[in-house]
Amino acid sequence: MLALAIGVASMNHRSQSAEKDSFGLVGIASTGAILAVLIMGLFVHSNEPLSGTIPAGSDLTTHWSIPFQHELPKIAGEILLAVSPILLIFIIYHLFLSEVTLPKASFNRIFFGMAYLFIGLVLFLTGVNAGFMAVGRKLGVLIAGMTSSIPVLVIGFLLGVLVILAEPAVYVLTHEIEDVTNGSVKRTVVLLALSIGVGLAVLLSVIRVLVPWLELWHFLVPGYLMAIILSYRVPNLFIGMAFDAGGVASGPMTATFILAFIQGVAEITPDANVLLEGFGMIAMVAMMPILSLQFLGIISKNKKI
Repeated sequence: MLALAIGVASMNHRSQSAEKDSFGLVGIASTGAILAVLIMGLFVHSNEPLSGTIPAGSDLTTHWSIPFQHELPKIAGEILLAVSPILLIFIIYHLFLSEVTLPKASFNRIFFGMAYLFIGLVLFLTGVNAGFMAVGRKLGVLIAGMTSSIPVLVIGFLLGVLVILAEPAVYVLTHEIEDVTNGSVKRTVVLLALSIGVGLAVLLSVIRVLVPWLELWHFLVPGYLMAIILSYRVPNLFIGMAFDAGGVASGPMTATFILAFIQGVAEITPDANVLLEGFGMIAMVAMMPILSLQFLGIISKNKKI
């Protein structure tokens, strides 16, 4: 989606407008999933109170290969379903609609790239789903079970800072930002802002689990209000960039390891509900990078970064 937006924006010959229009598509697309689930909630009702539990450590007692055997075919099917339409559209366009014929070397490169993409995503997502979920839950249960809350707060922040460095889409976004802006916005600075933002998001999520009266909207409403206000003060380039960052930061690493960690914390914390407090962390992760990059945009007004 990042590449699609940049490709369409490149057709605009005004360089400043093309830079601004290159970002924001991922952020807009993310709202579709949010609205879809909220609308679904209007039609799904339950008279019983929501409650649940998680297998904190049972997944770790089975043979190491069983989770991978279970996840591999399922992940392969999902990736094939996701990649096939893109490849099919490209083939139809190239054979019947395009006026320019790609060189054979470029055509082969695209097909080999799709093959690498399929294999890489299958291996990556199989690993994070089969391994990280159980480890994240176990880690959350063990650390939150300590007598003091300080370790879980500190480790939660550090996990947020470090896990974002392993998100594949984050590296794509930061490289695209540096390329589109011709190096005026350094990828290392953007990566630092994202790391701090995600670290704070995980920290606030842990606090929300530990403090019974805190609700998710206590963070989201003021956070997005601040983002809307800041959008009138930051450079236009940083608006789309910030909302794209919120979308890519909540990727597979965050959605597996950090989500499982928060669920583990909620499982062991008295008065915490795994279904209520265990979810919502990804929404926090999607919000905080928006704010951190907007603050970065304010700094960039008077100082070249």
